[in-house]
Amino acid sequence: MAGTRRQQQGTVVGDKNDQTIVVGVSWMQRHRIYKKSRRRLTRLVAHDPMNQASIGDRVLIEESRPLSRTKRWRLIEILQKIDVAEVQPAQIDRMPGELLGESSETEAE
Repeated sequence: MAGTRRQQQGTVVGDKNDQTIVVGVSWMQRHRIYKKSRRRLTRLVAHDPMNQASIGDRVLIEESRPLSRTKRWRLIEILQKIDVAEVQPAQIDRMPGELLGESSETEAE
């Protein structure tokens, strides 16, 4: 069994740091009394040397030696690339007089 490293599939939930991604791996946990299953999310910090992965991508990561205080995983491959909008909703600015209802009223006059 020596020499085998665990691999996990997950979704990239953070990519702001250089050469680092945060991968969310979900798994099911049964309640010990009620026996109801619930979904849990574990966040793993992985090394991405080429900065290839972005938020939303499905990736395969593998255990590695400690690369920093929290980094214990490395990116093996990107399984599915997801295109996300370049402009985030918080970055969209509206003009003060520009409301949805006002634009149709000014055209009617």
